[in-house]
Amino acid sequence: MKRLISAKLAGNMLLIIFGLLAVFHILVLLNLLPSSMVWGGQADISGSSLRTLETLSLIFTVLFAIIIAVKIGYVKIRKFKRIITILLWIIFGYLVLNTAGNLASSSSIEKLVFTPITIVSAFLVLRLAIEK
Repeated sequence: MKRLISAKLAGNMLLIIFGLLAVFHILVLLNLLPSSMVWGGQADISGSSLRTLETLSLIFTVLFAIIIAVKIGYVKIRKFKRIITILLWIIFGYLVLNTAGNLASSSSIEKLVFTPITIVSAFLVLRLAIEK
């Protein structure tokens, strides 16, 4: 896998993906995108529950981006190199589970758009996780 894509390129691609995902979550929070596009297309999630879930998603997305930025050297934190690697493995696991959730979603947008994005993201995070 190391020969297919460099860690720096994988990280940059992830930062773009997570940046776009953050914008997406903000648009859902502002009701500029329909809530049926998220959380499995469940119509019963609305109001404060949707805001809470989307806010948490936005926070996690930003945290993931910060971890990626640390790994590829945009943010200099040398003491926590091992912790960053562990966190990357956790993100990888999260993305694998998220892919399964997207596949099980009743929302066709989640299935057709977000499933491939999470699969690609998982492989990119895996690439970073195996980097020394």
